[in-house]
Amino acid sequence: MRIGIDIGGAFTDVVVFDENSGDLLWTKVETTPDDPSVGVIKGVESLNLDLKNADLIIHGQTLAINTIIERKGAKVGLITTKGFRDILEIQRANRRDMYNFRYKKPEPFVPRYLRLEISERIKSNGEILRPINEEEVNAVVQKLLEMKVSSIAVSLINSYINPIHEKKVYELIKKIDGKVFVTLSSDITREWKEYERTNTAVLNAYIMPKIHEYLDKIEREFRNRGFKGNLFAMLSNGGTSTFEFAKKYPIYTLESGPVAGIVGAIKIGEIMGIKDIITFDGGSTTTKASLVFNSEPNITTEYYINRNRYSPGYPVKVPTVDIIETGNGGTSIAWIDETNNLNVGPKAAGSMPGPAAYGRGGRDPTLTDAYIICGLLNQEELLGGKIKVNRKLAEEAISKISTHYKIPIEEAAYGIIKIANYNASNVIRLISVQRGYDPRDFTLFAYGGSGPMFAPFVAKELEIRKIVIPYIPAGVFSAWGMLATDIRHDLVMSFPIRIDKEDSIKIINDKFYELENRVKSTLASEGFNDIIIVRYAEMRYYGQEHTVKVPIMGGVIRDVEIEEIKRRFNEVHKAIYSFTLDSPIEIVNFHVSGIAKLNKLPIIKINKENRQIDKAFRGIRKTYLGKYDEWPVYDKELLPLNYEVQGPAIIEDDTSTAIILNDQKGVLDEYGNLSITW
Repeated sequence: MRIGIDIGGAFTDVVVFDENSGDLLWTKVETTPDDPSVGVIKGVESLNLDLKNADLIIHGQTLAINTIIERKGAKVGLITTKGFRDILEIQRANRRDMYNFRYKKPEPFVPRYLRLEISERIKSNGEILRPINEEEVNAVVQKLLEMKVSSIAVSLINSYINPIHEKKVYELIKKIDGKVFVTLSSDITREWKEYERTNTAVLNAYIMPKIHEYLDKIEREFRNRGFKGNLFAMLSNGGTSTFEFAKKYPIYTLESGPVAGIVGAIKIGEIMGIKDIITFDGGSTTTKASLVFNSEPNITTEYYINRNRYSPGYPVKVPTVDIIETGNGGTSIAWIDETNNLNVGPKAAGSMPGPAAYGRGGRDPTLTDAYIICGLLNQEELLGGKIKVNRKLAEEAISKISTHYKIPIEEAAYGIIKIANYNASNVIRLISVQRGYDPRDFTLFAYGGSGPMFAPFVAKELEIRKIVIPYIPAGVFSAWGMLATDIRHDLVMSFPIRIDKEDSIKIINDKFYELENRVKSTLASEGFNDIIIVRYAEMRYYGQEHTVKVPIMGGVIRDVEIEEIKRRFNEVHKAIYSFTLDSPIEIVNFHVSGIAKLNKLPIIKINKENRQIDKAFRGIRKTYLGKYDEWPVYDKELLPLNYEVQGPAIIEDDTSTAIILNDQKGVLDEYGNLSITW
């Protein structure tokens, strides 16, 4: 038995696959922000699971990212090289928008009085210029401990090329206080760019105590209930690792929940023969999108927290699947700004108090309230009856908008829906058009509670001709995706080298072998020896700023392989930038992925029995999308296979609602996936 757990902003999802019976169980319970473990245990217990029979639990969480966003982490001290104390303050001199007068650098997570220096120095080629002074380090550590820091980040200049001094500082800290949490920048990332590397180490130190405590607690809870299997944490690179790894390096888990949905979409795409995918995860508070080309997600180390038009955000230099996110979900609040314009999000009502229609004390108008008023959502209950709907309360909330603009309530509600749809479409533009891809060449995989409602409007706007809503209940799809993941570690190292130099071949081989040995060692320490190694190189023409990622062959690299690497680079560069140059080529970053395959998650064809259109038909519902209409409503679980549902129509299941617009049609395949085309 495998269990996938995903903690979201409003709900915690638990999905269970019983390998003996082939049964799939799931539940959604409200997230408990003060102590997320309470919601997790409640979800597990609601399914009446005997954890003694479970072999594997994979856990994704939002605690790490929320701790950073809400600034509720540990008191952190930073030890850095003399002369670089203010790097967190200086950040980057360039501005993404030089004419934006509201642009502001983010506030560092370590105040200046907790940033202390030591007089060591390593050159850019890894040679020691100034040895470390142990007495000086001891004095700095003692000073930080006297100031009651509970976590220390160590980021010394050029440690990415030679970490010997950072490792010595770690030993000295642990001699003084073995309990204090310590993060070394060289353990997190071996890439250059000192500000980004330092900030990444600081953020890991900032969240480490809380994540360590949480994972310890949830592990005890599972073990006390008889669980004897393996515990894994979902990582942002699309793989999983042990709880022990996640306790040391929680920064690797920031996007663990959303990334699991991408892995799941790739899995569904494989059985449908679809390789080019845009994943579209509409949640209760956010909408997230990612682009998958040829069944490969784009893994990047250029990831930022809280980046927006007014802030560059906080850089995190760890391997992360490229995701674009916006504060636009089912519980997003509609509001009027100082210029009299209507907005939706990013502030959200969450699960408590939730939308006004939930009857839990919410008074603000939300997107869910607008859906109810326009007839797109069930008028009586949601989530299989767990949430009762009060339309009158939704009308009272939306009336604030309609009264302000002096328009009917339905028109105000439709205005909220249109703005939310625009926000959702923009996320797709950012992940596709802005990356040089045409969204019309991709299939839109929609999931999450609100994803299947956004999807048909977004597809029309961007001329995407096919939408797939997976057979797994859309509202718990990311938790299911965790069950389809493998164990994976990614290592990236900066070492710029022109590939046409005389001694370059030896250096290239040495760097790849160094990373491969490290990733094999990490996986072996977790109990995995049957490992697949995949190589990449981030490359550019000599003198360029930007790089492109190129797949590199395994084994020994010789002259013939160098020519093939050049060919691959030119091919990728032309595909992205539409040109090539007759210039020297260099590798900037070496990237190695180590993958240990878990047992494949079978996808079973659904039972055709008892699936009849008259049984699936739930009735006619009055709707409003600019004009009043009447739409048929169907139960997805009873729809017959290969039956064409002509739009407009509404298809409901326990966790989400799918919309089929005019000129669109929906068909359920043999696995239960709903395809909407037009």
